[in-house]
Amino acid sequence: MLKKAGVLPATAPERLRVLRLDGRRSVEQIVDGYRIQCQAVRDLLVEYLTERSPDLDHTSLRSNARNLCRLFWRDLEIHHPGIDSLRLTPEIAEAWKERLAHIRDADGRPVRPRVNYRSELVYVRAFYEDIARWAADDPARWAPWVAPCPIKATEVTRKKVQSRVKARMDQRTRTQLPLLPALLRAVEQHRTDAAECLNTATSTTDGGQFTANGQELQRCRPGASGRVYAIDPATTKRRDLTHEESAAFWSWATVEMLRHTGIRIEEMLELTHHSFVAYTLPTTGEVVPMLQVAPSKTDAERLLLVSPELGEVLTAIIFRVRAGKASLPLVSAYDVFEQTWSPPMPYLFQRRFGTEDRPLTRSYIRECLVATSNAAQVTAGGRPLQWRPHDFRRIFVTDAIRSGLPPHIAARVCGHTTVDTTMGYAAIYPEDVIAHHRAFIARRRAERPSEEYRELTTQEWDEFLAHFELRKVALGTCGRDHGTPCAHENACVRCPLLRVDPAQIPRLEAIHANLTDRLDEAKEQGWLGEVAAIETTIAAAAQKLEAMRTARETPVHLGMPAVRLSAGRSNSRERRR
Repeated sequence: MLKKAGVLPATAPERLRVLRLDGRRSVEQIVDGYRIQCQAVRDLLVEYLTERSPDLDHTSLRSNARNLCRLFWRDLEIHHPGIDSLRLTPEIAEAWKERLAHIRDADGRPVRPRVNYRSELVYVRAFYEDIARWAADDPARWAPWVAPCPIKATEVTRKKVQSRVKARMDQRTRTQLPLLPALLRAVEQHRTDAAECLNTATSTTDGGQFTANGQELQRCRPGASGRVYAIDPATTKRRDLTHEESAAFWSWATVEMLRHTGIRIEEMLELTHHSFVAYTLPTTGEVVPMLQVAPSKTDAERLLLVSPELGEVLTAIIFRVRAGKASLPLVSAYDVFEQTWSPPMPYLFQRRFGTEDRPLTRSYIRECLVATSNAAQVTAGGRPLQWRPHDFRRIFVTDAIRSGLPPHIAARVCGHTTVDTTMGYAAIYPEDVIAHHRAFIARRRAERPSEEYRELTTQEWDEFLAHFELRKVALGTCGRDHGTPCAHENACVRCPLLRVDPAQIPRLEAIHANLTDRLDEAKEQGWLGEVAAIETTIAAAAQKLEAMRTARETPVHLGMPAVRLSAGRSNSRERRR
């Protein structure tokens, strides 16, 4: 107001908040904020972060500087005064990593383990590796600082951590996806109830009693801001009905917007009235509405098709923000990542705050979703679920892929550079595995000869059953395959396929004794051919008896496998010997 009245100069910012925020700082200002003593290392860090800055947003740049300047080098200077080289001894490196592994109080005592310990090590390892790689291209600039990295590759491996996070997120998605319809009904009901309560209170005189959604409330005298308040006689607390209605609407708009598009929360908050694009299909000439998503995390612009359901949501948002005006108000938004103010734009997600229009912030959206989660009371396992903005992105990807959308198309819709990132968002269900396995079997059967999958005849089935009926013999079970003839002409004692039943060992011993008597008779009569046949049968019976007794009385010791040179365990020196 002072600027519009001419009291402040034209160069003054539009809002007082611009002066209260730090804004962007130069690399030198960021590094100097950590009071590094060694001037040479300070200049190196400034030069390194300046080299990295084009690839990072301002928040990531400051996070990188915090890790390298405060957690790494400043900590070394405090515990090792006068240090001026990146070449650390093993003792100094181990002591530093031990200090980094815990969050410490002002006196240096460990309070709790650092959750992102490995992530902090990644920054330092990348610092050493970048200098070594850049030294090959510009040795005069970087070669004097090349030193062995004090962090091993195994110390920054995050495969197990990422696997646990992926499993936890997948389980969260599997839990939330079936409950999404219940949340949508609750959000819609919460929005309707809040609007009804506000309208009823507005039409009630000051101090009057009114009933809304089954609750008895008393209208308060309106303040200068124009907000509507009411007192709940049961708790004697004053409720801001205007704020409740606004939060309920924007919760509904956020849930609907995120579930229909799968965009990130920062991309949603950057949507403007200019984001709508009309696209003409080249084949049919039909004009379809598209939503242009501004570059965000991957700096890749993309277009999303506006479905009829999404169109209704966008219409409700525009109607609310316009508030009867011809166009949307122009507001400036603060980018928390780049820490800059945007030019005045007709943002879709904005609200009236006091005497001015302000764009919605990430914190406000999260507060609205927390209130909605508490009001919805959607439970899983007896506990209420808390819904976050990024949950809807995972649900969108999982539902799209399960519905048949190819992963590479889903990657393009979500703005991912690789399909692997998209599949990391998709939660695989057990029924998905079963369905895909069945589809694989169906495709394999279609490619094989149909003769292998024809229906069995009654005669073939009877022959199959009869085979298994014939496998039962006096001494046990015959292991002969179906469709193969008996090679020993039913002389089961000789057959190696006979699996003797342990309960039939006395019968086998009686057969062995009878064969011995027959052998004596054949020798007395001079039946030499019969003698040879009986001796073969006796040998087979004795072998089966010995095997059965050994298996029943003593266990079999398999021993330990020997390690040979061919197993690949020996070194080159041993092979030369």
